[in-house]
Amino acid sequence: MAESVPVTCPACRREHVYAAPTYPCACGAPVTPALDSRAVPESVTHHTWDEGWVTIPCATCGRADQWPRPELGCPCGTVLRVPVAGTALDGDGPASTAETEADSDGGSSDPEGAGAGSGEGGGRRPPPKSRPQRLPAAVSLPLPRSEPVPRPAFQPVTIRTARDAVTAAALYLRWLGYRDIRRADQRPPSGIGLAARGIVAQVDPTVRPASLRDVECLWLTAMTESAGCVYFSLAGYEEDARARADSLGVPLFVLDLTGTPQPANSLADELVATGA
Repeated sequence: MAESVPVTCPACRREHVYAAPTYPCACGAPVTPALDSRAVPESVTHHTWDEGWVTIPCATCGRADQWPRPELGCPCGTVLRVPVAGTALDGDGPASTAETEADSDGGSSDPEGAGAGSGEGGGRRPPPKSRPQRLPAAVSLPLPRSEPVPRPAFQPVTIRTARDAVTAAALYLRWLGYRDIRRADQRPPSGIGLAARGIVAQVDPTVRPASLRDVECLWLTAMTESAGCVYFSLAGYEEDARARADSLGVPLFVLDLTGTPQPANSLADELVATGA
């Protein structure tokens, strides 16, 4: 269970007791931000995408993922951003390990080559025999999936605001297996664009059903980036939008207020069954 910490509102000096929410890691273990009780909470006057997320490592598997920053709403109307302890991660991970192996592999000395030509007279050693060409290691290709990969149950986030809808969609994409989720480079005509490795998503938190044009624009954006696409809508879809999504291969999801995306076509059902 998350540890509760005291939080004082800098605007009205009201005291609160706050416990950070817990999120599900891909390994199934719960991830809870470690709150810094010594730091002063910050008043949030304007939300930005980059400031709304924090990188937190899983204590069980060590995986570092981005999760929503802990925030607390004070009755005086102030939104408080609760500081998280130890959020700065260094770059010493698998990449630096790979670089070390590459350096040691490329910089290894050849004892035979070093000894060739050394000494005088009878001490001269014959030149080294030519080594066989070193072939690259075989790349293991993923086998076709015979059954869906088991995943932990999705933990929804209740949708109260448009930002909650975007958060719910981002968490669902991560639950499906997509990584490095960020705001998309190209802004969609409506809603919020998200992007991850191999996919572009659009989140429409408005009360207007998504139109045929919305689906087509998302599909064209995905085509320019050679990626797949998926649509999340809070108010559902118009009939012609559903038909065009089926013909273009666009999975459609409807966001309910509990924060759990519901498949709206067969392509979405397939995506849920297979994952990323």
